Amino acid sequence: MAATQEEILEGLAEIVNEIAGIPTEDVEREKSFTDDLDVDSLSMVEVVVAAEERFDVKIPDDDVKNLKTVGDAVDYILKHQG
Repeated sequence: MAATQEEILEGLAEIVNEIAGIPTEDVEREKSFTDDLDVDSLSMVEVVVAAEERFDVKIPDDDVKNLKTVGDAVDYILKHQG
């Protein structure tokens, strides 16, 4: 079953927390991965891989660079998941 927007946001928050140590409540739609959440390019790769597994979605490298904010990632997963 496809995840809801809320479930995806929660899942991404948990992933970012695991990988970058950012508190889950700080992971909000309008936050930028790099500027606000301190997720560097290496960590972003880990976030993407974890999100792909968790939400059964494939995120090509060309698309990853367009995922600037948490909201971008939520919307992308919502549109492309399983």
